[in-house]
Amino acid sequence: MSHAPSAALKPRHQAVRDACARANVDALIVTSRSNILYLTNFTGSSAIVVLTPDRLHFITDFRYVTAVEGLQQSPQACPDLDLTIVDGAYDATLAKLLTSLGLTRVAFESAHVTVNRHSWLTAALAESRGPQLVPLEHTVERVRLRKDEYELATLRESARLLSEVAKGVFSDVRLGRTEREVALAIDARIMAAGFERTAFETIVASGPNAALPHAHPGERTLSENDLVVLDFGGVYRSYCSDITRTVVVGKASARAREVYAAVLEAHDRAIHTVGPGQSRFAIDAAARDVLTSRGLGEVFGHGTGHGLGIDIHEDPKVTRRSGETAGNDDEAVDTGMVFTIEPGAYLAGWGGVRIEDDVLVTAHGVEVLTSVTTDLLEL
Repeated sequence: MSHAPSAALKPRHQAVRDACARANVDALIVTSRSNILYLTNFTGSSAIVVLTPDRLHFITDFRYVTAVEGLQQSPQACPDLDLTIVDGAYDATLAKLLTSLGLTRVAFESAHVTVNRHSWLTAALAESRGPQLVPLEHTVERVRLRKDEYELATLRESARLLSEVAKGVFSDVRLGRTEREVALAIDARIMAAGFERTAFETIVASGPNAALPHAHPGERTLSENDLVVLDFGGVYRSYCSDITRTVVVGKASARAREVYAAVLEAHDRAIHTVGPGQSRFAIDAAARDVLTSRGLGEVFGHGTGHGLGIDIHEDPKVTRRSGETAGNDDEAVDTGMVFTIEPGAYLAGWGGVRIEDDVLVTAHGVEVLTSVTTDLLEL
């Protein structure tokens, strides 16, 4: 679970309040679990936060009251928290609280609120002469883009632990084992290393299955000359790390070495491109251009990377420019951003290669957080 000190939470609150002021709203309703964790250290499954200019109103039910009260007695207490216990239903309690606060315009996280929920709240607030609801997107997520010192220390440790796991994982890849057996062995190593849980379903994809970027480990037996993609991650103190290595069972073929070398060059070129002010599209292009020059551009279909933090996939998205991203104000990466670099090449019916590391944008360029050999290992 998160252990951010109270002093780390205050600047987060202020950054969100500043964003609300720029949007001309009196408060923000936060319903995303990840955003609630970021603002409060609360790790339970049910809560609503209403962040006003001077208080943080925390709504939860009786199951979590003792946990919240305990948190508030610790060095990780959430500043300026007012606890409201659910009376009946969450949204009814929220509507009553919003009306009682005398607010005029209240923002909500439009990416996390269903149409039905919005309709109910709008009707309830109109009936009680409560505030107007205003949709906002990615308000907390934009603050989360740049990690603070507590987050960076946690992410560094998460990546260090995962790197140690990865070094042991290579001994789990053996001729005759099934993908599922290897995946279970990896998961056991992740838990033994001190992670709370795996960050996602571990991927072990061998032979032709390696051509599937998000293959599920199955009963296929690892065979001689198989390329095997190993993609796994862990959650440490609520923060995710993620790594991928591709290995060979037995001896690598000339084609395997050729494809691997191309993906590794793309991986290294993208990392070399990372730095403050650099376009995330340019970072993607650095990897994509290498693979295109090697005749593999058409078999690299996903983005070069994704943000890491409380969620395994968050902003920034390191991807090619498209109609959806054209003119995006958040094109450049900046100091404090953490994301993956993970180019791949996937050849249907043959196999695939992916190499992934976690990186941090620093004032002087880039820090690679994961530390595991990128040599093509023959196991």
